[in-house]
Amino acid sequence: MSQDSPTQQDPHIPASPSAGLPDGQLFVESLDIEAQGIAHRPDGKVVFIDGALPFEIVSAKVHRKKNNWEAATLTEIHRESPQRVTPGCPHFGLHEGACGGCKMQHLHASSQVAIKQRVLEDNLWHLAKVKAEMLLRPIEGPAWGYRYRARLSVRFVHKKGVVLIGFHERKSRYVADMQVCRVLPPHVSMLLMPLRELIYGMDARETCPQIELACGDDVTALVLRHLEPLSEDDLVRLRAFGQQHGVQWWLQPKGPDTVRLLDEGGAQLSYRLPEFGITMPFKPTDFTQVNPHINRVLVARALRLLDAHKSERVIDWFCGLGNFTLPIATGAGEVLGIEGSEALVARSRENLAFNQQGRPSPLAPTTFVARNLFEMTPEMLVSDGVADKWLVDPPREGAFALSKALADLHQQPELRAGWTPPRRIVYVSCNPATLARDAGLLVHQAGYRCTAAGVVNMFPHTAHVESMAVFELP
Repeated sequence: MSQDSPTQQDPHIPASPSAGLPDGQLFVESLDIEAQGIAHRPDGKVVFIDGALPFEIVSAKVHRKKNNWEAATLTEIHRESPQRVTPGCPHFGLHEGACGGCKMQHLHASSQVAIKQRVLEDNLWHLAKVKAEMLLRPIEGPAWGYRYRARLSVRFVHKKGVVLIGFHERKSRYVADMQVCRVLPPHVSMLLMPLRELIYGMDARETCPQIELACGDDVTALVLRHLEPLSEDDLVRLRAFGQQHGVQWWLQPKGPDTVRLLDEGGAQLSYRLPEFGITMPFKPTDFTQVNPHINRVLVARALRLLDAHKSERVIDWFCGLGNFTLPIATGAGEVLGIEGSEALVARSRENLAFNQQGRPSPLAPTTFVARNLFEMTPEMLVSDGVADKWLVDPPREGAFALSKALADLHQQPELRAGWTPPRRIVYVSCNPATLARDAGLLVHQAGYRCTAAGVVNMFPHTAHVESMAVFELP
């Protein structure tokens, strides 16, 4: 949002849709990626309105003003959108103390997906001048109970004499007073109040700032961050809670590398990709997808789009635990997985060995290596050898160095020394802006076409946009 443009109405700009409405009322034209309604005052000034939906006529209270935009909060709806729905969670809303974990519960789920699709298309076009030749059907799944990963803040509030556990309040550092959470699995939502009682009764109730949730297919793991050593009495309390509620406790005294099981033994934390006969063991602090229902569909679609054959070599960039790598190895001839974290590479090698056992047909020869993928060069790319196809699944920062190296090799053939680029790239993104940036490099500088793109609704009711794009050489 620029702060320098004048608010004087340009005679060449059509009148605001809010012109002609009673004083103070605004017509909401669209929704931005932060789920704020966008309206224009009669003089052209933009107003971003928390809680408003497209095509509504509303009144709003302004709480921030700049030269050519204002930020406001909905106070009254004069004409309601047909897409407005009753939020499914009692803690969602604009009221004081409302939970900030979701932003779109007041909007119908199908409309949320449509808005995310538009965000993806707008980013590709406005940031990169790229338009996908085909729009993929959005990947959707359950709108509630999907969040198998979460980081819950813990706070003992002296004045109230209670422990709060949950997400932060809207635009606040305070922990919301959550008694249920509809986006967490039901069995985890039901644990919020018992967990509050547990922590309140512990000696360490003031020195446990966080509980991290990691659900597998068969195990619910809770990682308790504690700033001081736990007393024997507290350990007894944790064990009793775990037995009563069927959860597996892990303890984290310092950084993520200090996480360990409270008691060894018991079932292993893992998730399955049944279409490929793959089981992925993981530790609760490893990166895994938040939504397992969507992840299964995402992996299946990515592999269909990749269409790897036994005669082909595939590279999986930013491979993590092997979420895509091992399924790829069920169809390709050879696979290389590259990841920045040495710990994740070690885990992916363990998962490879685990999944080689008892298979009716062996996985393709698969190698994992650790490398800083944010410092890729054309020379490094050539040294990795020729691959027929790539799968790219970067973090929010995207894959700029990798895309730039590929573009440099396209523009400087003398650097290739017999190396040839992949014919097809399937790019899975959790940030449409960095996807668009990298797409611009691939299309305008590396010689690819963007043959398909679409959204993946990994996080219903939030403004987070996950997406997928396919790039092919002509």
